Amino acid sequence: MTPALTPATRRASFAIGNEPAAKRVVDLLNESLVEGQAAITAFEGAGGRWDITMHFAALPDESAIRELVGRAAGDGVAQSIAFDTVEARDWVRASLDELVPVRAGRFVVHGRHDRSRVPPNKLGIEIEAALAFGTGHHGTTRGCLLLLDEVLKAQLPRRVLDLGTGTGVLAIAAARALRIKVLASDIDPLAVRVAGENARLNGAGGLVQAVHATGFSAPEFWGRAPFDLVLANILANPLRQMATPMAEHLAASALVILSGLLPPQAQGVVAAYRLRGLILRKHLVIEGWSSLLMQRVN
Repeated sequence: MTPALTPATRRASFAIGNEPAAKRVVDLLNESLVEGQAAITAFEGAGGRWDITMHFAALPDESAIRELVGRAAGDGVAQSIAFDTVEARDWVRASLDELVPVRAGRFVVHGRHDRSRVPPNKLGIEIEAALAFGTGHHGTTRGCLLLLDEVLKAQLPRRVLDLGTGTGVLAIAAARALRIKVLASDIDPLAVRVAGENARLNGAGGLVQAVHATGFSAPEFWGRAPFDLVLANILANPLRQMATPMAEHLAASALVILSGLLPPQAQGVVAAYRLRGLILRKHLVIEGWSSLLMQRVN
């Protein structure tokens, strides 16, 4: 079979020192570029720095890009933009070749090519690379799975929510371990579809309900609340912003697993939830990412 190559693309990369400046640049680029002309991503790095990457569908006007960035962030940032070419490659095949089954307590996250490598006494979760965020190979996902495994050794929550489900790996893990229905949500419609497909692939199609929602806005939340356990592998800022609605949807003594934050951000997230009546039970750091286990107290 001929490999499915991803075509070579032109890429621009640069860093900005703070979130407001990064937001201004991304907003201006999105407003100024024709839809489909470029894919723009922004991720928070160490020390509050934001890394911005643009992938172009066609050869970009580099001077025009520098002018747009300079207008929002200054000439220094504009001149720091590095343009390069991402060579054509079968990225799916390459990703699968590099991935090995990942163990997190009772859970083993693996690709289709590694089904036979799951020990019989472990709970295998099959997630293909390149579908959406959350294969289990990222430190945040593994941290959540380890904390989930620890929680399930002590108690059996009956109402579970996976907020920001991505590929659905956490929802599938909880649903299969507990044999209960789990609500999973994401702001990305593609992630919702992928999570549903992965749930069916893993024999949890009737247990995982994946819904499209921003925060706690969907009616399904009120219909299933209060939750005994919430898993939220997102980012530090959204986690802080959702502390109040999160607390409003929790049962007494509920447990919350939070991840997607860097170790320096953990204290701020813990403080936000402490103000809403939750205390820190455990803090894991895996591959430079923090995962928190918090519990609601009277």
